[in-house]
Amino acid sequence: MVVKGAAQGAAAGVLATGAMTAVLEAGRRLSGHGQPPRHIVRALLPGGGGAVPRRGENAATAVAHAGFGAAAGALFGAATGRRRPSRLLGAGYALAVMAAGYQGWAPRIGAQPPLHRDRPDRVATLAAAHVVYGWGLAAALRRWRRGR
Repeated sequence: MVVKGAAQGAAAGVLATGAMTAVLEAGRRLSGHGQPPRHIVRALLPGGGGAVPRRGENAATAVAHAGFGAAAGALFGAATGRRRPSRLLGAGYALAVMAAGYQGWAPRIGAQPPLHRDRPDRVATLAAAHVVYGWGLAAALRRWRRGR
């Protein structure tokens, strides 16, 4: 059941990443700050960092963000097993993923400042986007696990 839960979680994670990306894009348009997934990819591409977009950056960002969403979803799906997780649990999980990434590894690779040093509007957008991700992740798993 762990493998099935992980597969369900990965699929739900990709779907939830789509909704999350819409929130990030709305935040970018409203406040003018860049999307963190793009900053992360830019920092990891050869010749990392810099403000100038490079060839393949958009595609790499989309693939990396969907892949990370799938991986986080797989972990959540495996951890919840056959249960139908609450949307609140999904949102809490996503906020924990956000804290681990944006207080931990993203600042370490130079992609983003830690949350406590970042712009408040970007942190608010990130939090809202992660809540949407977690809510969508749990909602998809709840739907697929009905009647068990």
